Amino acid sequence: MKSALLKRSFLVGLIFILLSGFSTNDRLGFKEVFIEDFYIGSALSLRNINVDNNKVKQVLSKNFNSISPENLLKWQSVHPRPDTYVFESADRYVELGEQLDMFIIGHTLVWHNQTPSWVFENSNGELLDEKVLNKRMEGHIETVMGRYKGRIHGWDVVNEAFTDDGEYRKSNWYNAIGKDFIKQAFKKAKEVDGGAELYYNDYNLWKPQKIDAVIEMVKEMQAEGVHIDGVGMQGHYGLATPTLAQIEASIKKIADQGLKVMITELDIDVLPNPTNRRGADIDDNFDYEPQYDPLKKGIPEEIKQKLAKRYFELFQLFQKYRTDISRVTFWGIRDQDSWLNNWPIVGRTAYPLVFEKDYAIKEEVIKQIEVLKDQDGVMP
Repeated sequence: MKSALLKRSFLVGLIFILLSGFSTNDRLGFKEVFIEDFYIGSALSLRNINVDNNKVKQVLSKNFNSISPENLLKWQSVHPRPDTYVFESADRYVELGEQLDMFIIGHTLVWHNQTPSWVFENSNGELLDEKVLNKRMEGHIETVMGRYKGRIHGWDVVNEAFTDDGEYRKSNWYNAIGKDFIKQAFKKAKEVDGGAELYYNDYNLWKPQKIDAVIEMVKEMQAEGVHIDGVGMQGHYGLATPTLAQIEASIKKIADQGLKVMITELDIDVLPNPTNRRGADIDDNFDYEPQYDPLKKGIPEEIKQKLAKRYFELFQLFQKYRTDISRVTFWGIRDQDSWLNNWPIVGRTAYPLVFEKDYAIKEEVIKQIEVLKDQDGVMP
């Protein structure tokens, strides 16, 4: 554990960056606050990787040292048809990361969503058998990973293969190949680029049944010599749920397996929905109703303060486990570009991130840090 002096230094440093803004070149960037702890990452959209978007480059360079592709490397984006690969946007993403000296993430090779239906079907529209589908999966991994061998540093090999109750998701991958599709994907990924870190990534891993199922899968892989470097815990959280204790328990379980922990896709949903669902099951969508759009005229001060406090408490927890957590990645840079503006209800305005539409840190975060900066024992 760090000394009380270093704890206070952490808080002072965080205040320093939040107050510094982006215009003064001699001030620290957000990434510098955690430079000895973990990477600070952001997911990038097609708009973000525009080579002429100098504002985005400036914000990324000053505040982040890792990037992830929001949709740019998903199957439907790079491999839309059987004999067609489209790499232009993905190439620009990797080139941007190299230009800015980022730890570059590939997301994602195998997922049940955003994968064209042809991947799973024969010419008659029937589900492929295990052998043929496995070969198709391996061919995709070989082509996509192979193109960026030595350039993309870590890959989400398999994404969201479990349901919240800890069962294997009955996806087309599972229905055709069984649970071994996960092992096969990791084996092929290791074969294609042995120098890249390989991760499993999922949401709601704070739920005991789900994290325990993932840990059992990891144990099987390790026992069989299948290489895996870490587990990504998607941080699609709410203002109050999950609790810090629930998140911490899952961090410990992953670390106890000797794996790296990544906090991926971090954002805080402040908007209600009909079932109060969190996570990232994009199949859960609801029709627009006014009662679920209470922030149409803007976000009230009370919610701003809660959001700032929630982020501060989360980063306190992450910093406590800095020897186990290798990366914390926000799912987007600014509120304007967040996927939560359209999920699970289209047409609302969300305020889930730390940066506002003008790429400035939110003032409420600054104020929250100022309140806590002189309190003894605020850091673990």
